[in-house]
Amino acid sequence: MPTRDVNEKIADMFDTIADVLELQGDIPYRIRAYRNAARTIRDLPQPIEEVAREGKLEDLPGIGKDLAAKILEYLETGRMSKYEEVVSQVPPGLIELLHIPGLGPKRVRLLHERLGISDLEDLRRALDSGRIETLPGMGKKTVENIRRGLALYEASKERMPLGRALPIAEEIARQIDALPGTARVVIAGSARRMKETVGDIDILTIAEDGEATIQAFVRFPQVRDILAAGDTKGSVVLHNGLQVDLRVVPPESYGAALHYFTGSKAHNIKIRTIAREQGLKVNEYGIFRGEERIGGEEEADVFRVLGMPWIPPEMREDRGEIEAALEGRLPTPVSLDDIRGDPHVHSKWSDGANTIRELAQAARARGYEYIAVTDHSPRVRVAGGMSVEKVWQRQKEIEALNREFDDFRILSGAEVDILPDGSLDYPDEVLAALDLVIVSVHSGFKMSREEMTRRILRALENPYVHILAHPTGRLIGQREPYPVDLEAVLRRAAELGVAVEINGYYLRLDLDDVNAHLAKELGCTISLGTDAHQVDHLSMMRYAVGVARRAWLEPQDVLNTKSLPDLLAWLQRRRSG
Repeated sequence: MPTRDVNEKIADMFDTIADVLELQGDIPYRIRAYRNAARTIRDLPQPIEEVAREGKLEDLPGIGKDLAAKILEYLETGRMSKYEEVVSQVPPGLIELLHIPGLGPKRVRLLHERLGISDLEDLRRALDSGRIETLPGMGKKTVENIRRGLALYEASKERMPLGRALPIAEEIARQIDALPGTARVVIAGSARRMKETVGDIDILTIAEDGEATIQAFVRFPQVRDILAAGDTKGSVVLHNGLQVDLRVVPPESYGAALHYFTGSKAHNIKIRTIAREQGLKVNEYGIFRGEERIGGEEEADVFRVLGMPWIPPEMREDRGEIEAALEGRLPTPVSLDDIRGDPHVHSKWSDGANTIRELAQAARARGYEYIAVTDHSPRVRVAGGMSVEKVWQRQKEIEALNREFDDFRILSGAEVDILPDGSLDYPDEVLAALDLVIVSVHSGFKMSREEMTRRILRALENPYVHILAHPTGRLIGQREPYPVDLEAVLRRAAELGVAVEINGYYLRLDLDDVNAHLAKELGCTISLGTDAHQVDHLSMMRYAVGVARRAWLEPQDVLNTKSLPDLLAWLQRRRSG
């Protein structure tokens, strides 16, 4: 059975080739080609073997004849000669150093050539000894940034981004569901709570033959190591290093077990404490009054017996959700079904992989009423930012496409760079002609907190701005947020009526849940956008919604739950002040 595990392997190979080429100072275009191909393959919703069987590898964004041949070589032989050739040229530990935030290829090369640093352990010793500070361009501040980057990298190795872990978990859950005699297969744990990173995967099922189910599970093709294989629990490590635990539970305990294994730990402790105060016991086996079982078959039983409504999994973090439920003030969080459109997508006019028509067709297929095509402004050269002339050319294409639709609208937008002084990367006459303007920071991350805050606040003052995108600039496991007084930014956005974004791309999820909750409390409108660079990325709206649910956002808090007429009215009100 094909699995997405192969996607990960090929994507990792292409990323590694790009790493080595970058270390060797190769042509930037070639490096980007491998990086883009890796991203395309990693984000594929189906196993790449299926794409290859259909003869459609070259239809994938960024996959030409040369890269398609390398993919086929791996699928047919289990090897990729280009990968083997490239990795043989450098010590393996040197490649890993490139993944540390704050260490680019030039610095890695300098560390290797001058200090003989070839792996993480060498780097730790050199940091502790103070030798790095003796190198040109490596002062105390730079060394401190490298220390923070090393800590961030090591922490990220212990957890996988949700957007990589959840599709893997769902694939395994489908395989379990296809086994004879299984029922009610469900993903639990932090993945069910939509946490931005996942340490391991918990899956529950009911099975007629627990031992046979576990034995089949531990022999799935994704499995590298078997940690446990009993009658009711199997635990494995996949080839990508992710641990997956499968528990077979009896029907009468299913709901209680699902609640228990969903967590969080803090939420469960408080639930058990309240139960004890009421003379009850709640655990993974059921709900008991003394020796009598009074519930546990359904998850809602846990909440019902304690006098509260069912609490959505994303909210179970002991952040007041239990008190809100007991007091009858638990919000009904926004759901994917509430979303009417995607206000942040990129087309071939900048760095997107698809035409505007293809994006519109994919959005219509999702039941949306609209999308906003928000290609980059000129400052982002690496993303092929649009010149002013191209903005007008693209406008004609959008107008022509809109004449073809009677049930869908393409909004003409742009993701406009906030320049270092807070001015914007297009003149006002261009901004005024756009339906929707997103502003964002893509450079100058090393500004002071005060400088960055002033920069963003000035951008928000522009009357043509509608949305502030990915407001902290962080990349999960790769880049820390830039220094900024976020509360001041959110307060001013609320005052001006500028929406702030939860970016659904799985390595961003920015704003995060804590800051999105703060934004709601401060009165901000929140925009949920995917930042899609290919049609498959539109599916990442579920991650933006997951963050929103963790932040307790309701449909009325979210910009793109509005119908098209209501959205257009909101956009116009922002500009009319």
